[in-house]
Amino acid sequence: MTTIASGTDTLTRDALTVLQPGFPGTTAPDWLLRRLGEGLASVGLFGRNIATPEQLASLTAQLRAERDDVLVAIDEEGGDVTRLEVRTGSSFPGNHALGAVDDVALTLEVAAELGRRLAECGVNLNWAPSADVNSNPANPVIGVRSFGPDPALVARHTAAYVTGLQSAGVAACTKHFPGHGDTAVDSHHALPRIDADPAVLAERELAPFRAAIAAGTRAVMSAHILVPALDPARPATLSRRILTTLLREELGYDGLIVTDGMEMQAVAATYGIERGSVLAVAAGADAICVGGGLADDETVRKLRDALVTAVRTGELPEQRLADAARRVRELAGWTAPGRTAAVGTGEGTGRTDGVRAEVGLIAARRALRLTGEDVFTPLTEPPFVAALTPVANFAVGDETPWGVAAELVQLLPGTRTGSFSGADAGQAALVAAGERRIVAVVRDEHRHPWMASALGDLLTARPDTVVVEMGVPQAPPRGALHIATHGAARVCGRAAAEVIAGR
Repeated sequence: MTTIASGTDTLTRDALTVLQPGFPGTTAPDWLLRRLGEGLASVGLFGRNIATPEQLASLTAQLRAERDDVLVAIDEEGGDVTRLEVRTGSSFPGNHALGAVDDVALTLEVAAELGRRLAECGVNLNWAPSADVNSNPANPVIGVRSFGPDPALVARHTAAYVTGLQSAGVAACTKHFPGHGDTAVDSHHALPRIDADPAVLAERELAPFRAAIAAGTRAVMSAHILVPALDPARPATLSRRILTTLLREELGYDGLIVTDGMEMQAVAATYGIERGSVLAVAAGADAICVGGGLADDETVRKLRDALVTAVRTGELPEQRLADAARRVRELAGWTAPGRTAAVGTGEGTGRTDGVRAEVGLIAARRALRLTGEDVFTPLTEPPFVAALTPVANFAVGDETPWGVAAELVQLLPGTRTGSFSGADAGQAALVAAGERRIVAVVRDEHRHPWMASALGDLLTARPDTVVVEMGVPQAPPRGALHIATHGAARVCGRAAAEVIAGR
């Protein structure tokens, strides 16, 4: 049963209700359980909170023992951004791979199976899918997290993903409104800006969000981006013009609005998290996401007190805070235990449990794009895998393994590997490889001049090098065989390894 501590007034409860904090560890700390009793209604999970599915199920059960209607949120996009499988790599390809296949039924099925696994672990709100149109190939933070550069394609797959995920009883949180695709700055580090006119924004950025709303997305996440054509003064997360006038009134959305992480520098460095949280709720946000970096009781207390003070001083209307808390509770009601749906339970898909479990690998295989396969002879001897490794963006993180080496070891025992970066990466990889056949693995070659140069060095010295591009395949295909996987999930590596080994 939900418990509310005696003496916790309505205003304070509402202030706690709109917070979605994170916490350290694989069990819930005492302070978090206490806050749940005082009115906190949501928590956010990250890779640090997850060891195994069984442990995660125990953790969510521990949370629900304190508050049975708690929203347990996670950033599980599949593909490159995985928390459920943070230490092994995802069993599901990400959006870019699904967009490359362009089969909306497959996207729905992948999302439904991902949702089923989340629901089994007690997670009921997923900060996904990314509905950003990747119109800027130099985008440092979206890339393969997007279904692609075409608004219509992104729209239909966003709708399918929302439908599939929610069929399992897991609420979708479509992000990053009003669209983060045409940016060249990572909002984790600074404030990005999109200088597009309203007509372009309506046709490009907003199309996938219209589709998500039509599909019934239960939540939408705001972006920490400045869009002068919509609001020249404030980023979307803090803009009433964007969250209330555009999203609520013009697009007709009435579900939960969640902020992106408030400790991200795009907001925190300019407004601070306390002031930023007040402005976000005043602008129309209903839930404040915090906890990726700040994950402690002091953060929760500061944000709670900032919201309470803002109401008492007249800066934040009490009714606005109450409406935000109401939407959080309504979503909690929608995700109540016992919700089932045909697709989410495997009914109506025409697949057995075993095939459903393999749907991620099936999708990854279909997403491969091969250049040179007509003359390629599969490897029979263990190669040297040279991973030309860029710095991971904050959303992806550096905890999750990627590449093809681990999968090739299983198919070609004795495979060796090394990671290389910088100006001398190509020459260093040649030395390390010795006489072995080289498999060069790259990620967004078009964004990293050093990587393109290193790959050139490898191909000049060893023209029979196999190239695996695990980012956005923007650079021209090179190598004896070029495999574009459209993402770096574990299953993408497996699919590429199968081709290299002829399996």
